[in-house]
Amino acid sequence: MVTVPAATLSHFRRFSLFNSPYAAHDRGCAIDCYPESNRGLSPVAGTVVDTRTVRAPERPYAVAEDHLILIDTGDHVARILHVDPDVAAGDRIAVGDDLGGMVRSGFFGPWVDNHVHLGFRDPDANPYRAAGSLPVEVDVSVRALDWDGGGVVREAAETYVVLDRPRHPDPGSWAGLAVAPGVVLDGGCPHYEGGGVLPALGDAVPVEVAGTRVGVADGRAVTWDDVTLRANGRPITGLSLFVARDADVGAKLVCPGHDFAPGDRIRVSATR
Repeated sequence: MVTVPAATLSHFRRFSLFNSPYAAHDRGCAIDCYPESNRGLSPVAGTVVDTRTVRAPERPYAVAEDHLILIDTGDHVARILHVDPDVAAGDRIAVGDDLGGMVRSGFFGPWVDNHVHLGFRDPDANPYRAAGSLPVEVDVSVRALDWDGGGVVREAAETYVVLDRPRHPDPGSWAGLAVAPGVVLDGGCPHYEGGGVLPALGDAVPVEVAGTRVGVADGRAVTWDDVTLRANGRPITGLSLFVARDADVGAKLVCPGHDFAPGDRIRVSATR
């Protein structure tokens, strides 16, 4: 287990360990860090080992190539993706340094904001393989925000809408959607294979959204039930869940092809 400290996360407005369809995030083995701007800030300190351009899945809204930056942190090799590097092998890096411009590649869903992907490998492990990173934990307290499924559309884009609830009572602290007192839900519910909770729960603990069970937690990992989320009765793809310290933490509904507009009142429900 590798711990990402609070001082590191203070350079970012949001983070997620489970909100991804890729194996690199299975069981929280990577973390996505969302910067305030479109510059890729380094979440680690160390020496750049290598940079490499990699092919990305073809998507009409994305560039065809992504980039891998490897940084030797002393104890581990950090794998960083989604940044077009302005650094090279041998460069010394501090936490918060600008690594380069953000890349929006085919690894992104169209509703996903730009972010820095971070994983860690043991020094003797192959750092180029997509899978095989160590589990990641975060050294921050999270505030669990109750949500009854309701809200007003604050932002509407082609593939998603963001509601004005739940509201962040103390921007600057870390908060996310509550599934239990002091426990936050993370991930793509239910459109990605699984999700997670912070901090960990026990074995076979039911997880609810808007009063309906949507999955089961075993430790940090959540397995979704066979559920459909609906907005005002219409099926949607799901909820995009993360931990945020910015004021705009409201529920993000993934719903390509929607006809919602800012000001619309929405009620989210789940059917099993």
